[in-house]
Amino acid sequence: MTTGRVIAVTGGTHDEFREYVIARGPALLRAARRVTGNPNDAEDLLQAALAKTYLAWERIEDRAALDGYVRRAMVNINISWWRRRRLEEYPSGEVPEPVVAGVQRQLPERVEQALDGLPARMRAAIVLRYYEDMTELEIAKALGVSVGTVKSTVSRGMAKLRCALEVQERRLEPRS
Repeated sequence: MTTGRVIAVTGGTHDEFREYVIARGPALLRAARRVTGNPNDAEDLLQAALAKTYLAWERIEDRAALDGYVRRAMVNINISWWRRRRLEEYPSGEVPEPVVAGVQRQLPERVEQALDGLPARMRAAIVLRYYEDMTELEIAKALGVSVGTVKSTVSRGMAKLRCALEVQERRLEPRS
């Protein structure tokens, strides 16, 4: 999450900043790891916080409070990063059933087998709808049937697939 900017630290008060980073860098990196929980993110976070600190270096009068300033910057930056990240998991009202590892790995093959067991037009309608992402109208034109026929064919086909997959899953479950 670096910005790609390079800040040269040479001469004058810059030497003071460089000495601070050399002296306190390892401790600040440990704090960044505690904040992020990830070593790679911690390095990015510390770099961003130090860049902010460098830009404000002349305005910071209390040099004894530098660690607190950098830590506060890390927390604020990390919160900003959280807000920017897209939510990839959404809460649900229901807890899903646990999946048996062996059963989950075989799912694509099981779906293919279940599809092979369907009549040709039903299989074609389902493949066009869910694999090719065609609309019901497009499927109707492609198969030469009405939209209502496509809807009912896909619905019946999906019911047959669910049933076939449940039967296959029962056969794969370990018996006690």
